Amino acid sequence: MQKKAWISSVLAAAACLAGLPGMAQADRLAEVKSRGKLVCGTQSTSVPYAYQDASTRTFVGYDVDMCKALAKGLGVELEHRPLSTEARIPELKMGRVDVVAGSMAYLPERAQQVDFSLQYLQGNIKVLVKENSGIADLAGLAGKRVCASKGSSSAAIAERVLKESRVMTFQDVAACNLALQSGKVEGFTAGELILKRFENDSRKTAEPYRLLDEATFVERIGLVVDKGNPELLAALDGVLQRMDASGELDAIFDRWVGKDSVYQLTRTFKVEPVTTGQ
Repeated sequence: MQKKAWISSVLAAAACLAGLPGMAQADRLAEVKSRGKLVCGTQSTSVPYAYQDASTRTFVGYDVDMCKALAKGLGVELEHRPLSTEARIPELKMGRVDVVAGSMAYLPERAQQVDFSLQYLQGNIKVLVKENSGIADLAGLAGKRVCASKGSSSAAIAERVLKESRVMTFQDVAACNLALQSGKVEGFTAGELILKRFENDSRKTAEPYRLLDEATFVERIGLVVDKGNPELLAALDGVLQRMDASGELDAIFDRWVGKDSVYQLTRTFKVEPVTTGQ
């Protein structure tokens, strides 16, 4: 009886250890290799990062191409999973995705929940206003309502930087755009490329927008995995470094935001830790 009790206690202790985040997830890379598939999450409605092509109904974008490259680099198939902005970290924590390539900027509070890879993208967070609003700079947003997508770094940064503004969070960037159009808010904050698209579209309307010159934040963006996955994180960093050396990362950049796109940006960032310069 004592032996049986001892065995039971050992099994119970093992079960408890298996339930700890670090223990449960320490071999995530082996799990990915074993199943032969990487489950990679992106945002679902964020042009040019990840969105559904109207003609093919398939998901395309910078981050979708990153997911494809990561799976290829790990030697496995890809299962792409589109996510809402606020679901990116919860889906990781629940183990429903292995990695998120979701244009997610490094923030200290995020780093308490998840781990970041090396940087694979960089961008500015800015604010869009109506051209006839009389708002010329960030200081002009004092006392104004500013919309940001729920769960986004733009929302977190706005709370810090636009302290005199009333920051409101809506479901996604499309909802924020509608709020700006209808006058429910006076400003709309998001990544510069997203806002540039809305600004361009507004030129066809009676109330065009204007992008404020001043950035609220420079985003240093990495892939994100759940805590306790050092092997997977190291493998992803290795893929990024190989993509950088081969020119594959440049090709993805040029296609979606660089010389082959409407944005015509020049890549200036390095594949380096997202905490560099913090």
